[in-house]
Amino acid sequence: MSETLPISEALKVLDHKTLYKTDKWWSAVALLDSFGRKQIVVYLWLKKNEKWTRKQKFVVRSATDWEKTKGIIEEFLPRLS
Repeated sequence: MSETLPISEALKVLDHKTLYKTDKWWSAVALLDSFGRKQIVVYLWLKKNEKWTRKQKFVVRSATDWEKTKGIIEEFLPRLS
């Protein structure tokens, strides 16, 4: 992990990867320990006044949650072209 994510110190970051980062926007996926429970979170932050503020947060709490979400997203993929 190269950069510290701008998230609550109450959450333990086990691993993370940046999806993209510009001077204004930052998106990353993080594996967190949230009060004893692991979860995968996709974050989107906006930089205002030299401080990153969270704009969106999407949490995956289980493989079942992910499979459902992934299946619905994959239904829409052909419509991107």
